[in-house]
Amino acid sequence: MLKKSAVKTLVATHLQNFYQRRIEILSLLQLKKALRRKNPYLFRAIGMEEADEIIESLLQAYMSSSDEGIFGNIFFEPLAKAVSCGEISPTPGVDVAVQTDTRYMAFAVKSGPSVFNADSKQRQDQHFQALRKRLYKLNKNFDPIVGYCYGRKRDIPNPRYCFREPAGQAFWEELTGDPDFYLEIIRLMADEPKKHKENYLQEWAKAKNRFVKDFVNDFCSKDGSINWEKILKFNSGKEDQRT
Repeated sequence: MLKKSAVKTLVATHLQNFYQRRIEILSLLQLKKALRRKNPYLFRAIGMEEADEIIESLLQAYMSSSDEGIFGNIFFEPLAKAVSCGEISPTPGVDVAVQTDTRYMAFAVKSGPSVFNADSKQRQDQHFQALRKRLYKLNKNFDPIVGYCYGRKRDIPNPRYCFREPAGQAFWEELTGDPDFYLEIIRLMADEPKKHKENYLQEWAKAKNRFVKDFVNDFCSKDGSINWEKILKFNSGKEDQRT
């Protein structure tokens, strides 16, 4: 197990990387990319009439969806690899492996417990089964684990799959041996988010201003009203109107 000071450094580093990625996404994001992923009928149905209101909703929805994936890839996964003190990515589909004299634990690290569907579970099972065959000669108990970094999940054996699925506290305890490690992560964040939030909000403001300008130019009538048909044609029409 790493010392607390080392874990604190890891938490700070990965938070910085997380914010850098968020800012990069905001700086490159374009209105039409975000607008293509939203439901214009819903905007109209709930009575949105101001460009500023629509843009705020677009940005919040896009970044909320994006943040979950970014945080899993840039914060959770590298942190889990580091604190495990194990072998990193020994095979496709496995992020870290931890061995004892009698046991080989293979972890696939996932952000939260809702990332899997039946097809992705089947692929994950195939990755574990392939690793099991490679390790046959080690003569160790093979323990495949899909670990979820937050949330709760009933870790009930499923005869269709070979792996276990601990989540939240149970996952971090399996990985580190510390039942309080899941709490330690959030404690060690301390004031780190405040150091990065101001820069992020500055980039948010620039993106919002850029979006409002483009929205008014492209999707508002001369009198300032929203041209809902033009939005809908862009979003859902048969003809591609990307430009």
